[in-house]
Amino acid sequence: MSSLIQTRSDGTRVVRLDPSKRVLFLTKDLAKIREQLGGKLDLAMADVDPADLLDDINTDVMTPAWVCFRHRPEDIALDAYAGLVDEKGERVFPTRALIDGGFQVIVSGQRKGTGSSRETAPQCEKWSGIELVVAASFAPIHERNNINLGQIMATYGQLERLQAGDEIPLSEFTGKYDPVTRTILESGGLFAFGAKVRSGEIQVPPPETAPRPMTMAEKLIASHLVDARPDSCVKPGDACLVKVDGGYSHEFTTAQVDYFLAREFGEDYQVQNPDKFAVFEDHLLYADGVKKMQPFGPQIQTLRDLQNKFQRHTGVRDYSAKDGVSPGICHQVAREEFVDPGDFIQATDSHTCMGGGNNALAYGVGATEYAALIHSGFTFVKVPESIRFDLVGELATGVTAKDVMLYILKHYAVREATLDRVMEFGGPGVFSLDMDERATLTNMATECSAKSGICEGDELAARWIAERRPDATPAEIEKGFVAPDKGAHYDGGRHEINLSEIAPMVAKPSDPTYGEDIADLGEVAIDIAYGGSCTAGKETDLDFYAQVLAEAVEAGRKVAPGVRMFIQFGSEPVRAYASSKGYLEVFEKAGVEVINPGCGACIGCGPGVSDTSEQVAVSAINRNYAGRSGPGKLYLASPLTVAASAVEGKIVAYEPGMFREPVGV
Repeated sequence: MSSLIQTRSDGTRVVRLDPSKRVLFLTKDLAKIREQLGGKLDLAMADVDPADLLDDINTDVMTPAWVCFRHRPEDIALDAYAGLVDEKGERVFPTRALIDGGFQVIVSGQRKGTGSSRETAPQCEKWSGIELVVAASFAPIHERNNINLGQIMATYGQLERLQAGDEIPLSEFTGKYDPVTRTILESGGLFAFGAKVRSGEIQVPPPETAPRPMTMAEKLIASHLVDARPDSCVKPGDACLVKVDGGYSHEFTTAQVDYFLAREFGEDYQVQNPDKFAVFEDHLLYADGVKKMQPFGPQIQTLRDLQNKFQRHTGVRDYSAKDGVSPGICHQVAREEFVDPGDFIQATDSHTCMGGGNNALAYGVGATEYAALIHSGFTFVKVPESIRFDLVGELATGVTAKDVMLYILKHYAVREATLDRVMEFGGPGVFSLDMDERATLTNMATECSAKSGICEGDELAARWIAERRPDATPAEIEKGFVAPDKGAHYDGGRHEINLSEIAPMVAKPSDPTYGEDIADLGEVAIDIAYGGSCTAGKETDLDFYAQVLAEAVEAGRKVAPGVRMFIQFGSEPVRAYASSKGYLEVFEKAGVEVINPGCGACIGCGPGVSDTSEQVAVSAINRNYAGRSGPGKLYLASPLTVAASAVEGKIVAYEPGMFREPVGV
């Protein structure tokens, strides 16, 4: 029973702080957090400058990978905020610190919950007794996960009033949302809301939006409405129930999905459309190769066992490892095998948006939302706003789609132009990119804190997808393409980007938005170069690594002394492709360490992670939050830059022929 929400004698529900509980302020001064946790300091919002609160608290800080090896929320809460460390690398929150602190409210700065879609992050707060979450702004998926858990979110002004002893109508916290989201929150979360829908207590009528030109995301949602008509239209903000075509979970998340389904619907629960849903064993397969992950072997095996149980019970597609080798990373395999144009895809990972390269609307959700939708076949959607990127021109030699995304992160995401919007990519510049490069664009939409990313389709896309669907032809694939209507409105505006003007870039350590042209970076020596992950383990990425390394080998060069370079395949077909092209021999001659398909260093669970804070890595992965891939400094870069830097021993942009003579001569 919540002590935060009370009911007055007239039936009005109000929010009132429990005087026996406390408020925790996550300040930039970590010593003050420690004092609060130790019971030596209590703060009031009236006396705190919001500029002194921690911004960009990401989900890896709230629940690092090793905490996610537990699937029961009450166990996850034991090590809430285990990833928040001081300059010595020591934890600010010891085990049980949040639980034992007696806190009811937690307060932070801008963009709370950036990073992955892991629902464990808000779970660690809820199951520690937190009932009110206060921040200047929230990352979209994190906000949605809070809503699904029934966690009330508030502003600084509201907290100041509550600490002054006021009680505030619950409607003041929930009234800004659409009627369905408001009802979910006021019901106590998604499962409680779902029970009311099933009983008929709540009905969600279809939108009554008049005909209007629509964006790609809007058209796709309109076509998937539970009560869709041929003339159905939607607009941003519409609340609707939407049919889900497919999705997937992996061993980091499946056990919790099973746990919630069994708790809510009984051990004999069923799922819808299992042929287009899947489980993957890809994220933790190589964790035993990382020293600090080795103690968690039994917990990881439990997650695998529970995922196998879920797969046998539901009959969903099975992408388990065989003989210790994964079929590949979920996002890569899904786009290769079952994400089709016009699909609406949901999965328990923030990089689900990679499927948008296939002209699908795809994005990540938390375990609660996924459990509900795989059981029912539909989910609740608030129609998102869109932002349009019209790409023109062609990329220069040495520049890739990764550089395009680092450019967008620096110039658009940092201004929150992309926040919670679908990033729509179109124009002739998109069609100059191959399908793997388009997938890079949509994959990194989540780093922009966007809802998703989606590319327009063309003949090349139809051919690429049809080649990977045994019973489909390009003409059949094209029928599923979704294109924007002429005159569609983009709340985030239309932005033209000339690909020919993009330069090779890196994102400096700690955030993908810290972009800089390599030409302006200065000299940065490296210890590790990693090529792989869903972002950079595709066939075209392997072409890039091989191109650079073949030139180096031909010039009598290889990976620089003192540097370790790793290349990991995104899927089994990618490995087969690399083998057929002779790349494995090139990598061997260049001194590269090759890793089987799957995730790994990107989430700190495989070879390629740093071991000490002094090490510097340049990596083709998608995010570089502190501690995500080891304790060292991590720069994000394109596959071409990663390979060239590995040979030079420092971060450099790739230039054809660069190894035949000193760089810059």
